[in-house]
Amino acid sequence: MASIKQLGLNPVQRQSLVISLTAFFTGLLVIALISVLALISIRGGAYFWPQPIYAVSYSQGGITHKVLAQRYLSDETERVFQLNYSDFHHPYGTQALVKESDIVAESLAIESAQIKLTDGRNLLATPMFLRTPTGDKESLDEYADVKRTVNQINNEIYRISSEQLADIHNALAALDAKDVAIDAPAREKLVAQFHRVQEKVIELEGQLSEYLLALTFSGSQTLFIKVSDIATVTYVSQLNYVEKWQVVVQNLITFLTESPKQANTSGGVFPALFGTILMVFLMTIIVTPFGVLAAIYLSEYAPDNGFTTAIRISVSNMAGVPSIVYGVFGLGFFVYSVGGSIDALFFSDSLPAPTMGTPGVFWAALTMAILTLPVVIVATEEGLRRVPEGLKAGSYALGATKIETIMKTILPIASPGIMTGVILAIARAAGEVAPLMLVGAVKFAPNLPFDGEFPYLHLDRQFMHLGVLIYDGAFHSQTDAKSASMMFAACLLLLVVVFVLNVLAVILRTRLRKRYLQG
Repeated sequence: MASIKQLGLNPVQRQSLVISLTAFFTGLLVIALISVLALISIRGGAYFWPQPIYAVSYSQGGITHKVLAQRYLSDETERVFQLNYSDFHHPYGTQALVKESDIVAESLAIESAQIKLTDGRNLLATPMFLRTPTGDKESLDEYADVKRTVNQINNEIYRISSEQLADIHNALAALDAKDVAIDAPAREKLVAQFHRVQEKVIELEGQLSEYLLALTFSGSQTLFIKVSDIATVTYVSQLNYVEKWQVVVQNLITFLTESPKQANTSGGVFPALFGTILMVFLMTIIVTPFGVLAAIYLSEYAPDNGFTTAIRISVSNMAGVPSIVYGVFGLGFFVYSVGGSIDALFFSDSLPAPTMGTPGVFWAALTMAILTLPVVIVATEEGLRRVPEGLKAGSYALGATKIETIMKTILPIASPGIMTGVILAIARAAGEVAPLMLVGAVKFAPNLPFDGEFPYLHLDRQFMHLGVLIYDGAFHSQTDAKSASMMFAACLLLLVVVFVLNVLAVILRTRLRKRYLQG
């Protein structure tokens, strides 16, 4: 302030200068935030927006290549394009970096289509005709009917596998548990039944393999792929603006409802979205009562001495501990110590294979509860301090006990402050990655922690998390623009999840404030 006075400014000018500087730096922060959101939205939106297909001829090493490709500008300064292309030798797509000067010819491939397979792979090819079990060539106009027939056969295979074969496997497992002899009549009857059902499945799978789609690339060679392996066929170069938005909606639904595929570089993020919300929900249930009780003790019961001051300082310092330290603590204490003890007491028959003594969603929620506990304690204690002393005195004057005063007077009025702590805890827990990778979050989990199998909520299972998915995608997307788009799309979804959770908490906090502070 002394340096400002040395400029010869009067008080009004100094005040104006401070206000201007404050507004300037606030504007910079807003611009930076908008820039980050814009970058994530644009790059993430590219994952859903259909890109046209080009017939590209380019020269590298003296050899001219003719491919069907979707191109992305990789380096604007050097005018280098990344081509995601398909040809007969690389039908399922590969990448090439090509300078604009090396591109010999380029034209929009109107008749070509982007073909997405059920396993997450993509082809860029020109569909020619269909082949059915009769051996005849069918027009592409019959694709919808052929696909419907293939789906019916697939559904029948799934029904037989999930009902008949599953029952036979369970019955054989029960016989194994009872040490029934291999040549026992009951076992032989089940084995014979298994072979009959298996032959039916093999027959149906043989029918599936006879429904084929013929494709060509830039050359004259033809490639046949099974219709049963095809998820979608989209003639992206023929789409108008409205049809492109329809494809965007379809891709968005797929992104939110399907599992990741091809090493988390395609498909959807539903398991990661579900795991993130479940972990945050469990963490909130755990941390809220402990944080509120700790704050009540410090504010209402603990004596005002040096020991209590030391506790408050320790709680505040815990908020600054690196998150990876909490991950190591959770792994060593919750997983190995507590989980190992639970296994020894209740799951000794399964040892040495651990049941609870392995990373899982429950230990992850506990670890994140410990990590966010200081935030809840500090925010709750601040809310408790703002309760007017007159209200407390009035409650005591009316004959209420201390616990009644806390439960019926103090906590309701302090509830907006409590919700503030919960909001901050949710925001931090949803974005953490390092500790979760130690205590339960994995890059791919085949089974959700919640399903239709008793006890329905499986707290011992590992889970997927959006933050871990983004971390993993960062390594796969360094040379692949499409994978990078999926990573940015997952970032955008994580921001939306945190925003929605915070909005819900803010709405609840506002209602509590209206109820208790405004009558």
